[in-house]
Amino acid sequence: MSNTDKIPVGIVGASGYGGVQLVRILLDHPHVELTYLGGESSAGQSYGQVYPHLAHRISLKVESIDLDEIARRCRVVFLGLPNGIACDLAPQLVDRGCKVLDLSADYRFRDLNTYEDWYGKSRSDQEVAAMAVYGLPELNREAIAEANLIGCPGCYPTASLLALLPLLKQGIIIPETAIIDAKSGTSGGGRQAKTNMLLAEAGGSFSAYGVGRHRHTPEIEQICTDLAGHEVRIQFTPHLVPMPRGILSTVYATLRDPGLVREDLLTIYNAFYRNSPWVKVLPSGVYPQTKWALGTNLCYLGVEVDPRTDRVIVLSAIDNLMKGQSGQAVQCMNLMLGLDETIGLPQLAFYP
Repeated sequence: MSNTDKIPVGIVGASGYGGVQLVRILLDHPHVELTYLGGESSAGQSYGQVYPHLAHRISLKVESIDLDEIARRCRVVFLGLPNGIACDLAPQLVDRGCKVLDLSADYRFRDLNTYEDWYGKSRSDQEVAAMAVYGLPELNREAIAEANLIGCPGCYPTASLLALLPLLKQGIIIPETAIIDAKSGTSGGGRQAKTNMLLAEAGGSFSAYGVGRHRHTPEIEQICTDLAGHEVRIQFTPHLVPMPRGILSTVYATLRDPGLVREDLLTIYNAFYRNSPWVKVLPSGVYPQTKWALGTNLCYLGVEVDPRTDRVIVLSAIDNLMKGQSGQAVQCMNLMLGLDETIGLPQLAFYP
């Protein structure tokens, strides 16, 4: 494929951590060409000024957001914007013929009342929201391939749902007993200056936040409810770990059949993910580390059964900026364009 055959792609919100991951991935993607970088806060600067370590690879400037210009120059558009902004832009871009992948929460919910309750913004784009597909390929691969608008999942929901999907699909657990205890690196908070993210505040410490009210809770519950066939409430507690990136999600749930053992669950997980190249089910007695996934689009899953409590314990490790955000968005883009979902995405971490 020559440069003239490559698919033109743009990023709105290119200066954030999600944006720079997209730039890094797309620069090496064999079938696309970056043709637009947008964002108001950095408009007028070269991308090399925003991220000097990339100055030798990219000569594009960050431009003000102009929807007509974006649609003229791009077939695919990634929206890496704060919650509540993409829903004002995506309908216009879809109407102009673009395929849109939104990295915010704006198109993750079928019921916009739920979005409004948790995110505090009134919505009038119900028709467009109804056409959006939740961008978890391991759940919605076929629908993603046919979609023009993707609501890319959050990082915590990605790690947690990949741990839960086989259990819920096969009816192995009592859904209401599921508890998610998850930890994330500080890049999950974005690039803006925040007191609790300062090295002096976060370094050498470990803390929970959003206890009982984190915004990713209803996103997880929506998918669990769909799979269980009835309304499900999930206990989810996130924690901040003083490392730049990575998520480890530990999921606990009560088994319907207390006679199941670890090897039974491993057989189920391996069968469920047999056609999912980005999910790696670890052997018996091996549990994932976040470092294994860093810089890749991989999710590592470890499975255990505690016969004393009749609970299954599933541990899920991802890179929050990759499989938890930009990498998964590119995985979805590949499917939307009829490409192999692994193309252009890193498959091995730098280790140690």
